[in-house]
Amino acid sequence: METLLLKDTPADIKTAADIIKNGGIVAVPTETVYGLAADALNGKAVEKIFTAKGRPMDNPLIVHICDLEMLERFNIYREFTDKAKLLAERFWPGPLTVILPKGDSIPDETSAGLSTVAVRFPSHKTALALIKAADTPLAAPSANLSGKPSPTTAQHCINDLMGRADAIIDGGECEVGVESTVITLAQDPPRLLRPGGVTPEQLREVLGEIVIDKAVTDRLEEGRTAASPGMKYRHYAPRADVFLVRGESFVPFVSRIADRDSAVICYDEDKDKFDLTAYPIGKKTDFHSHTHRLFDILRQIDDTDIRTVFAPCPPKDGVSLAVYNRLIRAAAFRIINADAYVLGLTGPTGAGKSLAASEFKKHGWHIVDADRLCREIYKKDSRVLKELSAVFGKDILTQDGGLDRKKLASRAFADNESTRKLNEITHPYIYEAVLLEIEEYSERGFDKFILDAPTLFESGGQRFCSKVLAVTAPVQKRLERIIHRDKITQEEALLRENAQHSDSYYTEKADLHIVNDKDENTLIEAVNKLITEIL
Repeated sequence: METLLLKDTPADIKTAADIIKNGGIVAVPTETVYGLAADALNGKAVEKIFTAKGRPMDNPLIVHICDLEMLERFNIYREFTDKAKLLAERFWPGPLTVILPKGDSIPDETSAGLSTVAVRFPSHKTALALIKAADTPLAAPSANLSGKPSPTTAQHCINDLMGRADAIIDGGECEVGVESTVITLAQDPPRLLRPGGVTPEQLREVLGEIVIDKAVTDRLEEGRTAASPGMKYRHYAPRADVFLVRGESFVPFVSRIADRDSAVICYDEDKDKFDLTAYPIGKKTDFHSHTHRLFDILRQIDDTDIRTVFAPCPPKDGVSLAVYNRLIRAAAFRIINADAYVLGLTGPTGAGKSLAASEFKKHGWHIVDADRLCREIYKKDSRVLKELSAVFGKDILTQDGGLDRKKLASRAFADNESTRKLNEITHPYIYEAVLLEIEEYSERGFDKFILDAPTLFESGGQRFCSKVLAVTAPVQKRLERIIHRDKITQEEALLRENAQHSDSYYTEKADLHIVNDKDENTLIEAVNKLITEIL
């Protein structure tokens, strides 16, 4: 398909309107983001939007009008209710979408088969001119490939939709920068389904009580129908993995855990505090700048080889709720607690780490077992298995999508380079799981954690810890414990011992050290003394 590149001139607007009238699709600027527009009353034309974007057909679209008369003239709503009229009087034209039961003219393709329709009256002059020239309401989701960051410039649309859309109108940079607020009046009390430029506080001034849908800040419940765009699927995501970081320790925490393939989205005040690529999003209290810059930053990141992005967790009120809503989806709901106290626990096998960990647990610490998480990341059809099979051969996967561990081990441990590749793939997934478990248990009320990781230093895991505790013991005592614990012979125990690092390997790298050279009670006393010092 040839894609025309147009300007917002009267002649080009007429060209775009003719494309719309003939059942085509056109990318057009609005004050929120660029939209990919088609005749909202033409189901076949609307289907082209879904095809061009790769958008799931059960994700409803928003209908755009250029005056209130269109609502009745085209029978868009079944009834334009009193509450809807109040919202229109206050916020239209502008970044607010209102959902009501649909009129007979709205095809199922536009409403995703729902009995309701979402309608907006944009304020952007180019969008209004196109709707007026086409003389029909326009269905127009964001003009991007489905799931990617929404476009706020014509170049973003060009990057995604050249050869997919009939035309792209360049109308400059979008003012707001995130999609419209969506509220449904099809239930009582009204329910906010997507936050945007119109805040919950502003809506309450007009409507009184409103409910903020749980899907604004959390995943849509399994089996629930999406009543609004942006509710159901992972949205707004660059190729890199995004993590939201909450807590006052954002700067030192990210500086500690980031690697050479990482970047950070940060406030302007913090941009010079990082030794990694930083994308300033505005001053900490300039919430409108955050909405305006967000998608452009995510797009910039897409043009790099950055693998991991850390961003501060925005507030959940005012305009910031819209930023939180977009970022939590870009991050696939992954949040990290920067303020959690994490004590790394490591040392040679048989030194008594398990007993030390159990004592911490008695005092209310949650134990994060890195070995357990390592086993769990190998679940069927996971991302890590796909990466491993690309490096070590597709035949390391079983017919049902699981992992043939013996086959992987025979190749991954054949030489140092193969082992390095294995660790390079698996370690990021293990520590992603570690951070997410810490966040999960932080939500449950825990604020102190033990990261039990025998290969903590080898994997670089110490950077995820507030401090590291090494537990060591004399070789003979460790051999006795291994033989008793694992029911193995003296020879087998010696083989394991020969594969261990020296005590100095741990003590030189750790912040804290306990020598377990006597009995269990002595170790327990040492752990309790350490807990008291930490507290």
